Amino acid sequence: MVASAEPSHDCPLCPRLHDFIAGWREREPHWFNGPVPAFLPKGSVRGDEDSVRLLIVGLAPGLRGANRTGRPFTGDYAGDLLYSTLIAHGFARGRFEARPDDSLELIDTAIVNAVRCVPPENKPTGAEISTCRGFLVPTIARFPNLRAILTLGGIAHQSTVRALGLRVAAYPFKHAGSYDVGRLQLFSSYHCSRYNTNTGVLTEEMFIKVFADIAEFLGK
Repeated sequence: MVASAEPSHDCPLCPRLHDFIAGWREREPHWFNGPVPAFLPKGSVRGDEDSVRLLIVGLAPGLRGANRTGRPFTGDYAGDLLYSTLIAHGFARGRFEARPDDSLELIDTAIVNAVRCVPPENKPTGAEISTCRGFLVPTIARFPNLRAILTLGGIAHQSTVRALGLRVAAYPFKHAGSYDVGRLQLFSSYHCSRYNTNTGVLTEEMFIKVFADIAEFLGK
């Protein structure tokens, strides 16, 4: 288990992902092309970490989304839905323009992926998920006032449950799920991917309802 919450830009722990990113560095040298760091409230001083009450855990960076831009959910459709919903419920402010230098700022919220590096075909292996959990555990621990975690999709949910030292069978993934896990409340939602919304697995109304529940829980 690694001690740091953030991997190095050239993290070698998952050879397949490391090699995949190396290939894209040659093809697109101006892209971020590395493990995508957690997106925190403006700045990275300790005070901002103290303000975080909600942690959102996604699956992994998209190739032309976060892998290109270096910020979770930035550059693809999933970010359009996620950030508009965050703004509507008081978890973010500013304007999301799908680039890391836009005016978007998170409020009391942090966003991270269960797997920090973009996987081929958006499919990380079990070993890669397990390895990257070594960064998820200290990420959760870095926020002393954290009260709620939202997992987006089954893989993110299962990895988060394991990162909390809990049994997956006792906390199964379900959309609009909510579990009391001690000092935290664990919420879950289908991932806000274009595939899920196009197929009707997730509607905008379903997604908004999850955030309404979280806002009510946090008293926002």
